[in-house]
This record gives sequence, structure tokens and C-alpha cells, in this order.
Amino acid sequence: MVTGLDTPFKTLSHKTLENIFLRKTLLNEDGSSWIPLNLNPEHPVRQAFSEALFHRRAEALEPYWNEQYFHGLTPPYVVASEEAMLRFVSGTRGAIGYVLPCHSDARVQVVFKLPVRDDLKGQCGK
Repeated sequence: MVTGLDTPFKTLSHKTLENIFLRKTLLNEDGSSWIPLNLNPEHPVRQAFSEALFHRRAEALEPYWNEQYFHGLTPPYVVASEEAMLRFVSGTRGAIGYVLPCHSDARVQVVFKLPVRDDLKGQCGK
């Protein structure tokens, strides 16, 4: 889980992250908005993220988001790639997203580490 370098939080709990990505927590402790980001639902890193954070596949959250829509909440923004995730997070205050640990770089800070599925570890050589 990564945020921009200007984010004052160095670590976040699993429950806090779950609440941010379910849009149950909209503001962080300094009063600025959280801007959670997702990859496309079919992206293998998105699937791994959803399974690790929510213990269910991304598609299983669709009924939740359909209900939230009627309360004025929309799901996190979707970006096209891990590179797009890094660019958005590094340039947008309050943005938070996820990439494989091997794709994290000096533009962002890691605030939480989710387990990486074995089938994704091969993507680190690319």
C-alpha cells in the first residue's frame, strides 16, 4: 500500500485501509480527503489486493458499491496500470493505492504491506 511522500502517515492498519477503500473513512487525521485508487477489476494485482484486504474477490464487492451509490458514495477511482497508480499517488495529496512491492519506488512511501501471492512474484522480473 503506497501513499505520496507528503502524506504524514508512515503506517496504516489493515482495518483503516479497509475503511478507506470501502469509503467508510473519507478524511484522514489531518482533515484532508483520502483518494483511494484501484486497478481494473480483472488485473491480477487488483484481485490479489481485494483477496488480501477484503478476503473476497473484486467482483464480490459490486453489490456493496451498488448500495453505496444510492448513499452518494462511489467506488475508488480506477487507473490503468501500476505505473499510472504510482504517478497518481505521487502527485496527488491524499491518494492511496497499491503496487507489487518490487514496483514501488522513491516517488512513494509504503504504509502497509499485504502478502503477495506466489503467482504474482514472477511479475517482478518484468
